[in-house]
Amino acid sequence: MSVALRGLLRGAVRRVQVRTFAAEAPKETVKEGEMALTFAAGNKVFYNKVSVKQVDVPSFSGSFGILAKHVPTLAVLRTVVESDGKQNKIFVSSGTVTVNDDSSVQVLAEEAHPLENLDRGAAQEALSKAQSELSSASGDKAKAEAAIAVEVAEEIVKAASA
Repeated sequence: MSVALRGLLRGAVRRVQVRTFAAEAPKETVKEGEMALTFAAGNKVFYNKVSVKQVDVPSFSGSFGILAKHVPTLAVLRTVVESDGKQNKIFVSSGTVTVNDDSSVQVLAEEAHPLENLDRGAAQEALSKAQSELSSASGDKAKAEAAIAVEVAEEIVKAASA
């Protein structure tokens, strides 16, 4: 992916085990029915051991919510529901969610931004440029890089439109 295209894509953002239920989290750190969330990306720490009600992650058939005492899981983040019920929707380019057997959750993301910080116009411009580069790419490496840029731009446009 060219440096200019990568900059344009980033410009779309304004600044054999047994699976069982998780053990109960320590009482002093988490309220009943909640879990401790740590969520950090290279650009920002969003939550640091904050008690939350739910974390939503995408799956092959839609999405699912992680609640307290969820079975240990590894997935990708979509939405955080805070203790007061506020939904914090965050675009995550890539990363993982780990649910531990103590009911704590860690999210490690390559890059993440709140949806309200996404600029739909800039994302659409990045998508158009990426599609143009894909159609004119010659060679397998250039085509693969352009295809990745198109996919990322499409996801940013979709998230910015949500």
